[in-house]
Amino acid sequence: MIYLDYQATTPLAPEAREAMMPWLVGPEAPGFANPHSPHRAGRMAAAAVEVARAQVAALLPPGGRVVFTSGATEAINLALAGCGRKRLAVSAIEHAAVLDTARVLDPGVTVLPVDGDGLVDPAVAIPDGTGLVAVMQVNNEIGTVQPVAELARRAHEMGALFLCDAVQGAGKLAAPEDADLIAVSAHKLHGPKGIGALWVRDGLELAPLIHGGGQEGGLRSGTLSPALCAGFGAAAALCTRLSESDRLHVEKLWAKALALFEGWTLNGSATERWHGNINLRLPGLDVARLLSECRTIAFSAGSACASGSGRPSHVLRALGLSDRDSRTAIRIGFGRYTGDKELEEAAGAINAAARAQGVL
Repeated sequence: MIYLDYQATTPLAPEAREAMMPWLVGPEAPGFANPHSPHRAGRMAAAAVEVARAQVAALLPPGGRVVFTSGATEAINLALAGCGRKRLAVSAIEHAAVLDTARVLDPGVTVLPVDGDGLVDPAVAIPDGTGLVAVMQVNNEIGTVQPVAELARRAHEMGALFLCDAVQGAGKLAAPEDADLIAVSAHKLHGPKGIGALWVRDGLELAPLIHGGGQEGGLRSGTLSPALCAGFGAAAALCTRLSESDRLHVEKLWAKALALFEGWTLNGSATERWHGNINLRLPGLDVARLLSECRTIAFSAGSACASGSGRPSHVLRALGLSDRDSRTAIRIGFGRYTGDKELEEAAGAINAAARAQGVL
């Protein structure tokens, strides 16, 4: 299997797996202890959680706190429901975790449009009285990088909070310094699934989403997993240490991918984007058939969360593509553990399957 679906999830870093192992063993060792217990084993587990919290915090701006959650979806729900702001504005290409939650909390939510390149205009109209603006850092389907700093300033000028879904950007790009709330996920930066975090700017108070024992400063009750926290922390620390080599590797793969997929049309801006994502379309392409014929290659027809719904991509629709054109798109994602030869072999197979359909 050649894995080219880095936007859906990333391979677990060996260093993250090793960091997790001591907190999974028992009963012969105390690593399985509850980090909220007052005895020595519990305090050791709690210390591991705090080390991980500091490692994750290093990816985010100063002047805030990291609240561990079960993932970015929970972090986004905590931010939107917990902030107490009633009127919301979100971009048209947000992940469903933002769009659907916003619609539940504010049926009249303002949806901010994007242009044909998949970018929100920093001067986009935001209604007076808006209490929170949410725009993601990097889109999970087409990889476009949004002008979040300018949009955060706009939000603050009108007295609104700014929430940034940084799931696809954390560990790859500089953190959105001007946000009030930032959601991140471990498994999108080579950490384990089942854990994420919400960064909350100092001085901002939230209402809890999950009630119970009062863990995580009263915001997120429930026993934390030291193993998941340790894996998240180790993965975050590795992103910090390998940031430049990861960037250079992705840039090399991006240039290769553009050459290998000559003749395809790129969806989204060619310049304002994360280069570990290439979203392409071919008129007349039967994507379901392509996926079936290339079953030894892991790539996708869009967001993993929506790929089984049968609905056209709301992201590609927002760019102005027809439903027919939207259904001819594929997403290829690569990163730290992708080899040149793997990308070449995958592109060869995908192009051959497309030619067999008579569309390339």
